[in-house]
Amino acid sequence: MTIHNSLAELIGNTPLVKLNHIPQAAGVKATIAVKVEYFNPGGSSKDRIAERIIDAAEKSGQLKPGGVIVEPTSGNTGVGLALVAQQRGYRTIFTLPDKVSESKRAVLRAYGAEVIVTPTDAGPDDPRSYYQVAERLANTIPGGFRPNQYDNPNGPLSHYYTTGPEIWEATDHKVTHFVAGIGTGGTISGTGKYLKEASNGAVKVIGSDPEGSIYSASSRDEVHQYDIEGVGEDFYPKAFDRNITDDIVRVSDAEAFEMTRRLAGEEALLVGGSSGMAVASAIKYALANDLDENQIVVVLAPDSGRSYLEKIFNDDWMRANGYGDIVERTSKPSLAEQYLNGAPSDEGAGDGLHN
Repeated sequence: MTIHNSLAELIGNTPLVKLNHIPQAAGVKATIAVKVEYFNPGGSSKDRIAERIIDAAEKSGQLKPGGVIVEPTSGNTGVGLALVAQQRGYRTIFTLPDKVSESKRAVLRAYGAEVIVTPTDAGPDDPRSYYQVAERLANTIPGGFRPNQYDNPNGPLSHYYTTGPEIWEATDHKVTHFVAGIGTGGTISGTGKYLKEASNGAVKVIGSDPEGSIYSASSRDEVHQYDIEGVGEDFYPKAFDRNITDDIVRVSDAEAFEMTRRLAGEEALLVGGSSGMAVASAIKYALANDLDENQIVVVLAPDSGRSYLEKIFNDDWMRANGYGDIVERTSKPSLAEQYLNGAPSDEGAGDGLHN
């Protein structure tokens, strides 16, 4: 009888799915496979870090019974922490920048978390920023504990012990490139470290970064706001090991959003904007480096597109934010209207409507 004690037991072992249309249409010869992290119970790769971080905090005494977990998050880490914390009797408070979708905020509240929304344009040292608000709350609330995913070594370790081995085994040790977005840096650092060690340095680790983030900027002057959620930064977190990445590919908001919509429409993969960004980086890298048929590129897709239905997948939002041309390129003319507004002249087609 297979009955799990909690959802936490279902974290990890997410599938690899080959892309069969988009890379080929772009002229990519290599195999590009996506590690679909929305199969985790909380819906994202961040589930992986939550349990390890909470376990370590309990063992060290930082988190005591009845404690309160306070963390700045773009949503996914909060869901993972809330999922584990709820089952262990902890309250959770999460601070989010206001660009985070309302659906993500609603999911956090559904898990019983309290959500505090802060201005996106507030820098990391600004007292209004989601980092500083979380820090103040963690320091003033009795029993408050801030996991600090940006500096916590258990973040990268969770990917070193789970995500990396899963990719290595699922590809029969044949993966040649690993592509992931860089947010806190934990995913790419932990996974990349394992894959490099397992392959004796053969696997190339490629970072994907939004235009405006510090990781791919040549100077601080190039750091600015962007629309992609949950990835990129305006400072270097300690969780990011800058020695792991072999290259970093920059992607604009428009490129990421178009790829995200295409993945849903052409590959049946409903993923978030950072996933579209990572796939766009993988294709750019594969073409620029002329990767051949013997190369296997694994791209980590952090979360589901269900959290972005009112933004990336909302045509009105896209048009209102300057992405109208993407809507046109990723939409098809209405077949239903073609028939409802007057039957086509072709008799066979008209008959087909009623059969």
